[in-house]
Amino acid sequence: MTRYFILLLMLVSVTASGQNWSLDKDYQSIEPKVIEWRRDIHQNPELSNREIKTAEKIAKHLTSLGMDVQTGVAHTGVVGILEGAKPGKVVALRADIDALPVTERNALPFRSEITPAEEGPPPGEEGGALLMIKEGVLKAPDVDVIFGLHINSLTPAGVIRYKSGGTMAAAQSFTIEVKGKQSHGSQPWSGVDPILISAKIIDGLQTIISREANLTNEAAVITVGKIKSGVRFNIIPESAEMIGTIRTLDYGMKDHINRRMMEMVPDIARAYGGEASIEIKDATDITYNDPELVSTMLPTLKRIAGDENIQSQKAVTGAEDFSYFQREVPGFFFFLGGMTPGNEEPYPHHTPDFMIDEDGLILGVKALTELSLDYLSRA
Repeated sequence: MTRYFILLLMLVSVTASGQNWSLDKDYQSIEPKVIEWRRDIHQNPELSNREIKTAEKIAKHLTSLGMDVQTGVAHTGVVGILEGAKPGKVVALRADIDALPVTERNALPFRSEITPAEEGPPPGEEGGALLMIKEGVLKAPDVDVIFGLHINSLTPAGVIRYKSGGTMAAAQSFTIEVKGKQSHGSQPWSGVDPILISAKIIDGLQTIISREANLTNEAAVITVGKIKSGVRFNIIPESAEMIGTIRTLDYGMKDHINRRMMEMVPDIARAYGGEASIEIKDATDITYNDPELVSTMLPTLKRIAGDENIQSQKAVTGAEDFSYFQREVPGFFFFLGGMTPGNEEPYPHHTPDFMIDEDGLILGVKALTELSLDYLSRA
């Protein structure tokens, strides 16, 4: 669930503590518009760092609401600032707008017919939360807390799920280059097989998870997602490349896994007569929900959705670059139910059959609005 290209909406406190809010009519009137916006953006996805038309639509609407709008933030980000008449705290709301390379298989009239890029900035480019932070988005004005949500097709509409503390994993990518010695496939003894070495490396990496990681503490994952090697069926190639991902929910485990991978990869290659190098890059940090903020704001979520519809969950190994905002200010990130009614086996995200129940969207609007107002009224 890594997300990079962001609409950040800030609200500055304007209210007196204890004021009663009644926005039911506003929610009813805005719901059809929310669905219309969702369908339009869904049908017209854009490349990461290239969401020009999407950003224009967002900026135009925020400007029509009288906000101070900044565009071109971290390439295509949009910041809308709503400032009230009284001094107070600052709340940031984040939404993401980039797409995934999935060809839809459903029959929705607004399904996308565009092949978008993978979420995240293109190779060699910066983007998303880290770049927004570098450009000072949390400092003008100084943000006190940030809220964010993610739709979830596996959670019933009307339900919000959350976890206090570490809720989503830190994500890292790794690249392993293996060097062997090319030879004829009929004479393997005259060469060094980088494909064999790659297989041994993969096996070795999994022992870090199964034999060295304390999985009773937190979950951890090492996945090799792609191997590239070989030129012909009867040739032992000269090299191989592997790329993959690491997911961790504990900083100590992350450091241990990284260190052992750096040690193990070249050692295994040497044991079989070859060479190997590994490069590990951070993609996101641990999405950490500030426990005090969660405790303070849970009554708001229970009030708008009902106690039974606010459910605690275990941490997940998906990742979010919302985590970088949470490194700077307290944050609360939760999951909004969007399971399609009557679907006993709902399709997961990033698949051709993914769909959501649009009736669940208005709860997301209520949640972010009421969290903001309640926090600001307490400030």
